[in-house]
Amino acid sequence: MDHPILGQIALSYSPVIDRNRSVAATRLTVWPQQQGALVDAPQLLQALTETWPVGGQELWLNVTSERLLQDLMVAQPASHILLEIPAFMASDEVNAPALCRLHANGSTLLLKGRPRQELPREVLPCFKHAIIDVDDDRRTEAHASGQAPAPGAGNARSIASIQAGVRNVTQMETAFRSGATAVLGWPIDDVIQESSKPADQPALQVIVMLIDQVHRQEDIEVLENTLKRDPPLAYKLMRYINSPAFGLSVEISSFRHAIMILGYQRLKRWLALLLATASKDPNMKPVMFAAVRRGLLMEELARISGDEDMRNELFICGVFSLLDRMFRQPFNELLKTIPVPERVYQALAEHGGPYEPYFKLVQAMEGSDLFEIKDAADHLLMGFDDINQALLKAMQAATQLD
Repeated sequence: MDHPILGQIALSYSPVIDRNRSVAATRLTVWPQQQGALVDAPQLLQALTETWPVGGQELWLNVTSERLLQDLMVAQPASHILLEIPAFMASDEVNAPALCRLHANGSTLLLKGRPRQELPREVLPCFKHAIIDVDDDRRTEAHASGQAPAPGAGNARSIASIQAGVRNVTQMETAFRSGATAVLGWPIDDVIQESSKPADQPALQVIVMLIDQVHRQEDIEVLENTLKRDPPLAYKLMRYINSPAFGLSVEISSFRHAIMILGYQRLKRWLALLLATASKDPNMKPVMFAAVRRGLLMEELARISGDEDMRNELFICGVFSLLDRMFRQPFNELLKTIPVPERVYQALAEHGGPYEPYFKLVQAMEGSDLFEIKDAADHLLMGFDDINQALLKAMQAATQLD
């Protein structure tokens, strides 16, 4: 996955969440690093297709450069790569032939924003969804309450809507009640109070107990007896360990076999992953999506300059970084019951230590601010070729786990 194009752009990502709270696609935002720089569209598509192959999950591309977006339209991406077309471009008759060619070749396009005028009639069938930002929706509602016509009045209203910019569960629920077919963003910013009642989920408690027992290197019989309390968890753990992302050459047939092959330390990281994906609450699906990718991305970033211990600890740091949401407890309380390395504790509970810069970079890559990403990258003295390669490798590994 060594593509020179990755050094010319910056990337961030977010999930597309459907009404079942499942992640239906991944949205990738693409910035050219230098304003006005020419970015080779076919090379970019080639790099992305290695991570999102034909037949896999949909990839939505939010491209911040009009020139690059027009080049991508000409390059004809595969049908599972959906281009977001800003409303001003969709309304421009000059772009109609390219949009119609894309549609005729099997591409589904996404309208970004509310058009200020009606779309050309031949262009309207090209669009499957209209992406409307939360803040833009509020402005429109305020405008409409003054009895003035809302922006976007006209034929584009027949396109199903997707709410972008969702930051918490309340916004997600409101969007779905208002008729959105999906939401874009990270509904993970709900505030955790010191007095919050811990989540009552027995599966989570079983995994916490297992992690503690592995940390103390209890006998295999003790670990097996704990895991037997929740057979679905045992199945899920075996599925993770036997996934292509784990890279073993032999199939693991039992928990005892896993310990013999992996050892306690390598098993601990996969229990951490299991903990981060064990919630049965549908609203936690986006949280679990984020936790898995954070862990894999932090691990990939550490491959550039870190040793194996550092990679394992950054993996755990990432997958544990949203446990406070799952358990509804602040980290300074939660990590009293879950043993973690000191550097992980510093990053999660104290917002400091040597892993904090990695954590800030990962958070920035979940956002929509290029300057935040660049600032976090500068603090780690990392180039975007390495950062973007780490992101794509993490996305690929996550897909193998999903």
